Amino acid sequence: MSIKNNTRSTLIYTIAAWTVSSMIFFPILWTLITSFKTESEAISATPTLFAFEWTLINYSDVLSRSPYFTHFWNSVVISLGSSLLGLLIAVPAAWSMAFVQSKKTKNLLMWMLSTKMLPPVGVLIPIYLLFRDFGLLDTKLGLVIVMTLINLPIMIWMLYTYFREIPGEILEASRMDGATIGEEIFHVLLPIALPGIASTLLLNVILAWNEAFWTLILTAANAAPLTAFIASYSSPEGLFYAKLSAASAMAIVPILILGWFSQKQLVRGLSFGAVK
Repeated sequence: MSIKNNTRSTLIYTIAAWTVSSMIFFPILWTLITSFKTESEAISATPTLFAFEWTLINYSDVLSRSPYFTHFWNSVVISLGSSLLGLLIAVPAAWSMAFVQSKKTKNLLMWMLSTKMLPPVGVLIPIYLLFRDFGLLDTKLGLVIVMTLINLPIMIWMLYTYFREIPGEILEASRMDGATIGEEIFHVLLPIALPGIASTLLLNVILAWNEAFWTLILTAANAAPLTAFIASYSSPEGLFYAKLSAASAMAIVPILILGWFSQKQLVRGLSFGAVK
């Protein structure tokens, strides 16, 4: 009887998981399908899923109109640059909070996480003025700094949960052998926590890649990433749904591929320590 109940529960959970996953993935699937339609078919009152004349004209138009690879390179530089810079700050910060705790450590962690609740528009004017005065508008360096600051609390929290799982005795043994703090972090801690660092890096790359608010506000042409590339197909003349879908597909496919191959690391990084 219990075996039948377990089988039934597994079947129900599987169906529910596939249903939710399909609902989440359907907008992406629809975007991909629409990118192969003509503009008239894309805005048709009776949309079709597969029964239409497939065409690559939208991709051809997008590539001829916009410097896609320039935007792609900007996205790569901004997402990777902010992730690496964030790690340089987050690793020692998470180490100090995990292994040199004080009474205010938890309060500090909660305060950092609370900054993610602040609407970005609340700090738009001061950041814009600072970027203007320091000559960082429409520069990749400026966006790297902003993305680092935005995602730093999440990086510190994720690394903190990983570091807390590492026995402190291992680090104490390295100190007894004469290791300095830098040697302890880079030669002992980092190799042990490499899976956690990799998942943190991957998640930050995805978050930075998908950030649209700051990239649209702080860039114009020189440092515009793929989010600005997509937004360029929403103009006063109207929405070109087929071309917009093609531009969106070209922007999301690289990060989808990265997420597909790194899904195990991402799931582990997001759920690590959640059952404590």
